Amino acid sequence: MPSHDFSAPRLFVDAALVQDARVPLDRDQSNYLGNVLRLAAGAEVLAFNGRDGEWQAAIEGRKRPDGLVILQQTRPQDRLPDLTYVFAPLKHARLDYMVQKAIEMGAAALQPVLTRFTQASRVNTERMRANVVEAAEQCGILSIATVAEPVPLERFLGQRAAGRLLIFCDEAAEVQDPVQSLQSTREAGGGIDVLIGPEGGFAEEERALLLRQPKILRLALGPRIMRADTAAVAALALVQAVLGDWGGGRG
Repeated sequence: MPSHDFSAPRLFVDAALVQDARVPLDRDQSNYLGNVLRLAAGAEVLAFNGRDGEWQAAIEGRKRPDGLVILQQTRPQDRLPDLTYVFAPLKHARLDYMVQKAIEMGAAALQPVLTRFTQASRVNTERMRANVVEAAEQCGILSIATVAEPVPLERFLGQRAAGRLLIFCDEAAEVQDPVQSLQSTREAGGGIDVLIGPEGGFAEEERALLLRQPKILRLALGPRIMRADTAAVAALALVQAVLGDWGGGRG
């Protein structure tokens, strides 16, 4: 991993970043820098927008921070592995946690799907996007994952690209070595979708539909039943280590 200044505050801004550019701050950003972090004009932060890399920037403003002047680039833009985390939504704080961890693990896109036993049918995607940005700011991530609107599982399966690998994490699957199972698919390209269902599991008709999908890997996550947010971390760690960008995979 490139050298990174973890002591400097990081701020996501939705503006082009080039040397000497001036970027206005919105009210929340101004409050965060001025009242939470107690920073004044002249203090430096790191700014990123998901497109132009990371830049050193100085705060401007007389009474309160109201803008940034962009100084120099500290890191060039990178890209996330072509990895989509597909999940049945959870409620409130556990959904926040799951989104944050998926971003930390390197997911490039989040796709909620509605299943028969989904716990929460209403999903606040704006809150999800806010959690994506916060996780990226806190963890030195340069790219911002996309957040899709929730769709029924059947619709997701019908519209996904056939060339993508679907890793179906199924508590009813036979327990085998997950690393070995993932290694058997290493030669496949076209992106990866990792699917975690609700804590009530998949209905039998949903499981049958999933198993008819092309290019699918049915994966058990060990001999114990995990909560969905725990399963997210376990599955994404396995996939990133074997097929992703953690160890020279295809990410």
